[in-house]
Amino acid sequence: MTGSLLDTLFLNDVPLLDVRAPCEFEKGAFPGAVNIPILDDSQREQVGLCYKQQGQAQAIELAHRLISPQQRQARIEQWSNFVKANPSGYLYCFRGGKRSQFAQQWLNESQLQYPLVPGGYKQMRNHLLDKLDYHSRTLPFTLVSGKTGSGKTMLLPRLPHYIDLEALANHRGSSFGATLNPQPSVITFENCLSIELLKQATLQPHTIYLEDEGKLIGRLAVPQSLRERMLSLPCVLLTESIARRVAVSEKDYISELLALYRSRYGNEDGLLHFINHHKNALHKIRKRFGNDLTKKTEAAFDDGVSIMLKEGHTAGFYSYIETLLIQYYDPMYEYQFKSKNRQILFSGTADDIVQWCCIRNQTQPTQVRHPG
Repeated sequence: MTGSLLDTLFLNDVPLLDVRAPCEFEKGAFPGAVNIPILDDSQREQVGLCYKQQGQAQAIELAHRLISPQQRQARIEQWSNFVKANPSGYLYCFRGGKRSQFAQQWLNESQLQYPLVPGGYKQMRNHLLDKLDYHSRTLPFTLVSGKTGSGKTMLLPRLPHYIDLEALANHRGSSFGATLNPQPSVITFENCLSIELLKQATLQPHTIYLEDEGKLIGRLAVPQSLRERMLSLPCVLLTESIARRVAVSEKDYISELLALYRSRYGNEDGLLHFINHHKNALHKIRKRFGNDLTKKTEAAFDDGVSIMLKEGHTAGFYSYIETLLIQYYDPMYEYQFKSKNRQILFSGTADDIVQWCCIRNQTQPTQVRHPG
């Protein structure tokens, strides 16, 4: 399958039936792909060992013995349901070899024709890696920078073209930014990012806005080619008052997070998970923040919890949040931003930046500076 056809699969979100084993799918997948394996993890391991020791013919024979008639019928039914629901899709295994060929053959025996991806997952993955490197080096990017709590993530969807790296990484970026659901694997993150870049490239935008991230988003590293490019990119600087930043942070890390924990675990257990989340995050920054400030901030958090339980509101957390922003995040941000020596194209509030970006997108000026 040529690169252009692979691009078509990803650009059009073509339904993908992944027949690899669950452990392979967990290691790396494509957005929207559905895993209905022909072999489970144990079966795959046994067949793989047999292939190494006795060759392909013996491995295929073993696979047929391991899959009982009942299992085969169940898998055919699951695949058939997928095919009927997604008639324009494709199926694949790791290299486009025996597993996808047998899946295709079993579907054919059920009077269902379904195309497979030649080269399978490996070719698709390599194609996306090549595209990731190329687009990271060549697409026009502008960074959205600003202090923690400024609302950079909320600003992105208001801009003409953007990619939300934190959404792809399922993490809000800071020490307190872990979400309830786990982050994707590194490979899945890279796959999803490459597809987003591919989609943006087809639009030929004047610029694509990215949040100014560090090397890591949670436990996931920004791909090296993109990270190296980001070091030299210009930025728009989001400037908001400390009151606005406290309000944004309270919504993200207090009200909404607590609601999510309670929705998943119930009121009491959810509150305990919420408290542990903040206590663990404070422990992680203790070395840089210092013991005294950590204790002071933890006490402010405990006060916020007490006030919330007594009075039913979260305003008691404002002091906790403000201390974190001013004493921890701001000095770190100012040092890092100064060391990068970024060109600032424009600075202002979110509304100011939206207006400026729309004008820039229409007139495409080469450079605009605003002292803020």
